[in-house]
Parts: sequence; C-alpha cells; structure tokens
Amino acid sequence: MNTQVSDCRTVVREAMEVYAFNEFEPKELYDACHYILSLGGKRIRPVLCLMGNLLFDGDLNDAIKPALGIEFFHNFTLMHDDIMDQAPLRRGKQTVHLKYDLGTGILSGDALIVQAYRMFEDLPADKFKHIVQLFSKTAEELCEGQQYDKNFETLFEVSYEDYIRMIEYKTAVLVAAALQIGAITAEADLKNQSYLYEFGRNLGIAFQLQDDYLDVFGEGAFGKLHAGDIIENKKTILYVKAIELSDKENQKALKDWYSSYTEDPQKIEAVKLIFQSVGADMAARELIEEFTQKAMNFLDKVEVDETNKLPLRELANELMKRKI
Repeated sequence: MNTQVSDCRTVVREAMEVYAFNEFEPKELYDACHYILSLGGKRIRPVLCLMGNLLFDGDLNDAIKPALGIEFFHNFTLMHDDIMDQAPLRRGKQTVHLKYDLGTGILSGDALIVQAYRMFEDLPADKFKHIVQLFSKTAEELCEGQQYDKNFETLFEVSYEDYIRMIEYKTAVLVAAALQIGAITAEADLKNQSYLYEFGRNLGIAFQLQDDYLDVFGEGAFGKLHAGDIIENKKTILYVKAIELSDKENQKALKDWYSSYTEDPQKIEAVKLIFQSVGADMAARELIEEFTQKAMNFLDKVEVDETNKLPLRELANELMKRKI
C-alpha cells in the first residue's frame, strides 16, 4: 500500500476515535452508531476525500471532518441495507438490527446521517454550500440506486444501460463525491473538480463490475461466499450480458435457474457454464478494463503535477489488481 493511503487511513482512524459518540445520549442510540463504525473496513471513501485534498496541495485539516461525514453517511447506508436485506452479518459481526433491535437499527442509521451533515457545519460559507449540494445530490442518487437494485429482484431481464446506472448510483457516485469534496476543501477549480469526479465515478463502476466477476470466477481469491450472487439470483453484469448474448434456449435456462433460491452446486456450475459459453465472462472483463481506462484518462486531465497524481494512480491499481 502506498504511503499516502496509509497516512490518510491513520488520520481517519484517529479522527473517528475523537468522534466516536462515546459520551452521546441516549446511550442506546449512539452505542449502535459506535458499534457499526467500530467494525472497521478499508475506509476507502474518507481516505479518498483526504487524497482529493492533497492532490491540490490543500490543508488536510480542512478535509478531515468532511471525510468523516462521508464515512458516517456510508455506514448509515450499510445499516439500512442490512435491514432491507435481512442480513445477519456485516464484516463478520452481527448486524446492528440483530445485535440491538430493528427500531434501534433504523433510528441509529437516521442519527448517523444527521451526524454526517453536522461534519460540514464548520466549513466556510462558499465551501459549505458547494459541498452540501454535492453531498445531497449523491445521497439522493444512492437512494435511487438502491431502489433500482430492488426493482431488479423481480425482473428477469435488465438492460445493460439500466444496470450501469444502478451501480453508478449505488456505488460509484459516493466514491466520486468523496474525491470532489476533498478537492473543494483544497479550493480546486471547477474544471479539475469535474475531472476528478469522473475519475472516481468510472473507477467506482469498474470496481463494482470487477466485484461481480470475482464473485463467480475469483474462487479462492476473494474472501466471500463463492458465487453468492448466483445463489441469491442477483442480476449482475454477468447475468445481464449473458441474457443479451444468449440464444432463446440459454435465456430460458438462466431464467429457470434464477426463478428460485437454492445453494445447489449444480445451479452454480450450470450458470457458470452458460456465462462462459456465451462469452459473458469475457464481456465483463472487457468492461472492467474499459471503465478503468476511462478513469485513468480523466486523472490524466487533472492539471496538477504528475507526482501529486501518483498516490491516486497507485491506489487505483491496487483496487483493480485483485486476482481474476
């Protein structure tokens, strides 16, 4: 891991210890907030916010609280996603709504988003308006992305365009906004902010496409239930491209397999075989490369010294080099 990422992660961890909600009341509400934040994770979004600041030689202290706001918001989305999915575990630990109760899970998620906005209160007026507008737009898009994802649960055919829009809103826009918010705190001009946003948006899409691919074809290299997306009938890029590329026989077979929940290994192997036989696996890999390259092209356009860009290039390469 490059030094800047490691340093930024340390700054985020130390700042979160200061804003840990330990003395907030009522304890029952804020204990749940503290709990999900304590589960760790890579903290990539607040780290990107800090890196967006450093890219333009900003003062890191100006970006720390906005970075925490982004992390609080991200964890709010995780808490509510877990409730919607009835998930038992988050990062290997009991989810908030099961450790506490459903009401606390909902309310503490609401409290986290309020605390996220409070992290912007000390910003100068011009930066406050710009950042809150971007943050609110991003929050709105995340809700829309989540609804699109839910809609896909009852559809057998999802277009490529609709799928890309869903992962853009559900995953990529928060990555992009984190970078741009960091740039705003460093007083970057609008053109460079836009380039950096597009770098993050395209990288976020590429990362999610890679996630889809590795779930099925990254066995032994990806620390999660193998082919869980097939088991749960998720309409990932592999399914979307397979439906698009298949003849009627394979389309019918896929729809039949995706009509019920089962952990039968026969289902996994049959679906994988269709993905490979119609070329959905290769199509997904090509799209991963396409969006990664788009991201790098936008980073190239950012008008700062190349040495300032190097930590972001290295981080992007680290994120995208997971074993395929």
